[in-house]
Amino acid sequence: MADHQEATVTLPSDPVSVSSARRYVARILAEWGLADDTEIADTIRLIVSELATNAVQHTFGLSPTFTVDLRLDREEELRLGVTDSHPRWPQRLPAAVQQDNGRGMVIIRALAKEYGGQLSVTPTPEGGKTVWIALPWTVPGQG
Repeated sequence: MADHQEATVTLPSDPVSVSSARRYVARILAEWGLADDTEIADTIRLIVSELATNAVQHTFGLSPTFTVDLRLDREEELRLGVTDSHPRWPQRLPAAVQQDNGRGMVIIRALAKEYGGQLSVTPTPEGGKTVWIALPWTVPGQG
């Protein structure tokens, strides 16, 4: 396997694109050697679902598309990023706030931490942002 691999897909900011993003990520990770039936594969699919949902729901129609980036470096670290063109960054809600939604970033951060990863947000040159999740790459039988 190469020292660095990348895969990218850009999808319309539409609710049906969330499942497309999840399937795309699952297919790429399988090509890179991650078995589909593992707990970490399930977790990554959940993370991409939450990030894609945020890109669709919280950009208020100001981001016509979102982009999913996958980067695998030296079979050591997987970076998953979801980019949209809306300038507002994700907000962490106080624990005391009672809402039916708005917990996606809390879930994502907790899942990343559980697997030894981290969450970060970076601005794009166009004024949007990318939410990144970095996770250790631990594919059994590889490396």
